[in-house]
Amino acid sequence: MSPVVVTDIARADRDIVSALAAFGSATVHEALGRIGYAGSHIRAIQADVSIAGSAVTVLVPPGDNLMVHAAIEQAQEGDVIVVVPAVDSAYGVIGELMATQMQVRGVRAYVTSGGVRDTAELRRMGFPVWAAHVSALGTVKDTAGSVNVPVVLGSAVVHPGDVIVADDDGVTVVPRRLAAHALEAAQARAAKEAANRARYAAGEISLDLNALRPVLDSLGVAYVRQSDHADR
Repeated sequence: MSPVVVTDIARADRDIVSALAAFGSATVHEALGRIGYAGSHIRAIQADVSIAGSAVTVLVPPGDNLMVHAAIEQAQEGDVIVVVPAVDSAYGVIGELMATQMQVRGVRAYVTSGGVRDTAELRRMGFPVWAAHVSALGTVKDTAGSVNVPVVLGSAVVHPGDVIVADDDGVTVVPRRLAAHALEAAQARAAKEAANRARYAAGEISLDLNALRPVLDSLGVAYVRQSDHADR
């Protein structure tokens, strides 16, 4: 594919995108039928932050951040810049200075299957980042890549304009066309969990609430006394 910067991507409704942040990556992932999770290796560099935003995707050569500079120009308020190296690499592709540009433009977060640096400064700035690597290894600006093309972030495909939901549990990708459905499903799941939480607080247990005893029985799980088990 020839290098390209796509300038006019479609985005999901902003209110829907913002509302998804309240539910977090795990709830949204489960509500969508367990799809879209990018993987446990992409982790937050900060704690207690939950965001959602529209993806501006960036495909970069290893050790080169030229196309991230181009992506910053394309980013709008509420976007999340998603950077994927063409080959797995641990270079610190962005740091404090590039994050400052993003923050001023209203970018909500930076997500990458590559690396970042200046993590202490990024935390002090309050600029959220999810990354597979933290590394002082710097980059050059010599090689073309692409902005706003499909990329593979860990185990999830991200198309430009898809919704990124990220928190302490990781990163979930919601296809743009499913954003409204994801919000409805997440709301329903959260309501169900709230009802279950009240029943657990009242003393019920999940074996009964989730009708798991027949499942154990069907799998041949036997309940025995310790003395009987020791004699087996």
